[in-house]
Amino acid sequence: MSRPSSPYAPRPEEESQPIPDPAAPPAAQALLSDREISLIRASVAVVEPLAADMAVYFYAILFTRHPEVRPLFPPGMDAQRGRLLRALLRIVDLVDDPEGLVRFCGHLGRDHRKFGTLAAHFPAVGECLLASLARFAGPAWNAEIAAIWTKAYGAVAQVMMSAAEQDAAVRPATWPATVVHRLSRGHGIAEITVRPHLPYEYVAGQYVSLETPWWPKQWRYYSAANAPREDGTLTFHVRAVPGGTVSEALVHRAVVGDVLRLGPPMGDMVLDAATHRDLLCVAGGTGLAPIRALIEEVARRGGRHQVDLFLGARTGAELYGVDDMLRMAQRHHWLTLRGAVSHEHIPGIRGSLPQVLAEYGPWYQHDCFLSGPASMVASAGETLTLHGTLPDHIHHDPFETPVLSAR
Repeated sequence: MSRPSSPYAPRPEEESQPIPDPAAPPAAQALLSDREISLIRASVAVVEPLAADMAVYFYAILFTRHPEVRPLFPPGMDAQRGRLLRALLRIVDLVDDPEGLVRFCGHLGRDHRKFGTLAAHFPAVGECLLASLARFAGPAWNAEIAAIWTKAYGAVAQVMMSAAEQDAAVRPATWPATVVHRLSRGHGIAEITVRPHLPYEYVAGQYVSLETPWWPKQWRYYSAANAPREDGTLTFHVRAVPGGTVSEALVHRAVVGDVLRLGPPMGDMVLDAATHRDLLCVAGGTGLAPIRALIEEVARRGGRHQVDLFLGARTGAELYGVDDMLRMAQRHHWLTLRGAVSHEHIPGIRGSLPQVLAEYGPWYQHDCFLSGPASMVASAGETLTLHGTLPDHIHHDPFETPVLSAR
């Protein structure tokens, strides 16, 4: 009696796929033709509706064919599976922007050092990625598309490996950091202050990945709520998300003396020293953290910008950090604070942040920094653009970490 075939056994068309070569030229030099770009995007459009199943299949064959990579990943893979397609879509979005693609893949390469990723792992990932694309693209997959994907993946892998190698020469992959202060802010929010054991260089407005000792290999991203300090400490505003293992551990379990791990700083929502435009800052909930850091940085530079800060929430009780920002506004004449609530009739400004921005604008002469729930950030950005603000003057973190903005 023959044994039943494994559901993850390669199909004949998969076995013939070339394995991407990570030694291919850097992405900036391996430009795809218009036809190649069109074919790559068309192949992704075919598999996108099947993204969840493709991600399950990809990791299943990766761990089956290459069990040595399994320890790099967390025990629970639910969150990790969704990141595969998001990263893939972002790369595809940048295939006609070589400089942006190099920046994005460089970010990924440096960040992946914290997982213990080695150059030897890239061929395995490429092999299984192409096998997954071939299986789920069906008749849309052929030898020409396989060759294009091989070329594209080789360029991406080379940029990531080069960035990781350069990064390893100047800084560690991760930084142990001791919790030195913890403050409960109510509504399931805590301020966690840590002191890295080694120098940790970052810029106000950037975000950091954190790993707790209770959930190893599960990294979550939080923005530092302060500009760099002389004592090297960083403060994070963490909201416990129902079912969120890392956030609930940080809010309800972490105490002074616990040691976390930090990944490298990331993000481009930072002040441009070359421009002197006034600033519009918009924050919802714990999205105040990077905005607060930016305002501290303005103060550190001597208050050369006028700053209009809008805080938004559903109710007055949910206006997070308003007392802290009122104290900052009292200290700094260049800072104007306005709070808006959308679901409660109380004295003051009523309405959603996008509505309030339209009322108090225009803001086309400002650099605009947005932080908070993705829906709010997207709506606020649309409002600003509609009223004349250039897209290059609107700054926010990527909606889906760890997929990073290429800007």
